Amino acid sequence: MKLTKIAAVSVTTAALAIAASACGSAEPAGEAAPTGSAAASGPKFAGQSLTVWRLGAPNEVQDKFMADLDAEFKEQTGAEVQVQWIPWPDAQKKWTAALAGGEGPDITEFGNDQVAAWVAQDALTDITELVKSTPDFQAIPQNLWSYETIEGKIYAAPWGGGTRAVLYRKDWFEDLGIQPPKTWEELVAAGKKVVAEKGKDVDGFAFNGGSDANMSLSPFVWSAGGDFAAFEGGKWVGKVTEPAFKEGFQFYTDLVAKEGVSGKSRLSQNSVDISTRFAAGKVGMYVTGGWDIATIKEQSKGKIGDDQMAFFSLPAKDGSGPAPAFQGGNDIAIWKDAKNPELAAEYLKLAAGKEFGTRYAKEGGLLPLYPEALAEFASDPVQAPFAETFKVAKGFPADPNWAEANDTKAVLQNAARAVIEGKKDVDTALADANAELETILNQQ
Repeated sequence: MKLTKIAAVSVTTAALAIAASACGSAEPAGEAAPTGSAAASGPKFAGQSLTVWRLGAPNEVQDKFMADLDAEFKEQTGAEVQVQWIPWPDAQKKWTAALAGGEGPDITEFGNDQVAAWVAQDALTDITELVKSTPDFQAIPQNLWSYETIEGKIYAAPWGGGTRAVLYRKDWFEDLGIQPPKTWEELVAAGKKVVAEKGKDVDGFAFNGGSDANMSLSPFVWSAGGDFAAFEGGKWVGKVTEPAFKEGFQFYTDLVAKEGVSGKSRLSQNSVDISTRFAAGKVGMYVTGGWDIATIKEQSKGKIGDDQMAFFSLPAKDGSGPAPAFQGGNDIAIWKDAKNPELAAEYLKLAAGKEFGTRYAKEGGLLPLYPEALAEFASDPVQAPFAETFKVAKGFPADPNWAEANDTKAVLQNAARAVIEGKKDVDTALADANAELETILNQQ
């Protein structure tokens, strides 16, 4: 996921969580510190200051959050905080200039899939020991640290998350007597029934072969136990030829080639294209996030509203629960040129700890990372599918070159298209993709 798309997650997921209010933990954030106390640390840092970069545009809710966070930090440490808001489109330029000139922040917010790129440029501080010694951080599930962990070392703390689920025509399902699928088999059956009743120009479950195709492919691959690549022996090793990946990939391409639940004429459509077709009454189900709701309402000119749409988690193959989906979100990190790394570490512990970390996510329209807070979303019919899916969310290879393989070169998209069009068999397509993926990920 590109940085700009992370921004979209931050903004648009907020539309789903508009009713979510601030929710602090009963445990004071100061208890997360492994040693020392507020009284002891206050005089030590009194009169000092810390520069924090937040991304996006401030609003009343975020201003209140930062005011509360910084006031608590000052009470604990005696230090002042200078907050600078950096527009998402300007962030790359700001970080690059900071790295070159040494005039960067002490603490910065990041899109989680940007971590690897900046670690490769030696821009972030290794916080492995800090994470291991902070009880709050240890409460965040291990699967949510994938982007932050590079070659066994941790360089950022996850701050708030987001993921994708299946948007479907609730009214169609009700009319046709279809229940939200709980297995892959039921997913295919539902898609076929939609096509049979609504016409062959309708996608029962829309195949995504465009720029964000791997957001739709990956849950099937991960559900089958596969993965795209792994860092082994100092290099990236492609895993797309392994049986588990092949199983998920075969199922996904078969949705078009064998099952006919999505049209062969639309192999290059991305989620934006699919949402437009959804608004036109040409799609029954597809993988996306809550940000498409407002657009669909507008494009359909009121024909498709809240009563006609709902979400469910893409199911695991055997019905054991939700399939893992892409883990999007934002992180917080210590810049390598932080003037006082010890003070910056205190801020990071407080900001991403249970109390303020939960508030950051909820008030910013993201999913909280702490299990207790995430569980509260289970009672919200809109948020529940996202919350359940996020519990098992995973990330793509944490390599700065992943964007090239994922977007620019479209390695897996090309492989899927070749299979569906009959130009290659699955084994050949995946072998070619594996070689290309390894070349891209391992380039210097």
